[in-house]
Amino acid sequence: MVGDTPVTRPVPLTTDVDLAMGGRWTSLRGGGREWLWSRADPARGHVRPGAEFVDVGGLEECIPTVRGRPDHGSAWSRPWRHEEGDAVVDCADFVLRRRIEHIDGAVVASYRVSADPGYRFLWAGHALLAVSDSARLVAPAGTPTLVYAEAAAIAGDAWTAGATTMTGAWPEPLGLPLSRLGPADGSAVGAILSCADVRITDGADTLRMLLEVDNQPVGTALWRNLGGFPPRAPYRSIGVEPMLGSVFDLAEAAPHEAATVPASGEVAWRLVISAERTGR
Repeated sequence: MVGDTPVTRPVPLTTDVDLAMGGRWTSLRGGGREWLWSRADPARGHVRPGAEFVDVGGLEECIPTVRGRPDHGSAWSRPWRHEEGDAVVDCADFVLRRRIEHIDGAVVASYRVSADPGYRFLWAGHALLAVSDSARLVAPAGTPTLVYAEAAAIAGDAWTAGATTMTGAWPEPLGLPLSRLGPADGSAVGAILSCADVRITDGADTLRMLLEVDNQPVGTALWRNLGGFPPRAPYRSIGVEPMLGSVFDLAEAAPHEAATVPASGEVAWRLVISAERTGR
């Protein structure tokens, strides 16, 4: 440190997972901070494949879809197993393998899907984050952002009546301040940014999420729930979700909007999560 010049330092991260409960990441922590938000719901302990999603926070592996059927995919509702250093889940049409390593302070999750050539799927690292009202989602200005219809309630005249999605430019697509992950205001909006490298800033802390894959569509989903969901007992939850694919529902995905298994029968990708802190 020189004088009062702020200094940014890397913060090593570590993780915990629960293989029996869908392979869910239960903790992502470093520097005395927990990054994953969670909530209690006893119904999670009784889910079966095909069940409606039970939200307990953390980071869920949503595959082969996010919205649609099966709700949030088919991996979260199945027990996973250990196999040669990997966590593995067997689903009807595919096998998903994940290996989490800690490299130079970063969390590196390496994934591999095995399925028949031509199989199409979406994947999202459905991370719900414990962030303050002043947190921001940082992505390159102008990034095309697909905004879903729940935004119509707050977009006013910017929303075309009857549209199921609309596209705008980050950080304020359609005039909506979606980069601000602020206090509860009764809204809930889903969106997908057309980029695979984002940062979440919260005070002195920054969390970076970087998705690495070859020859597949990518994006970063945002679930900005500021107390607008669910209708009966709403709560605030902020999802930042690196994705393979560029829409939420596989059933609605055009050919270029979903990942496709090549002739090799496998798709591999990596999620790299790192953190840093600025201080004097």
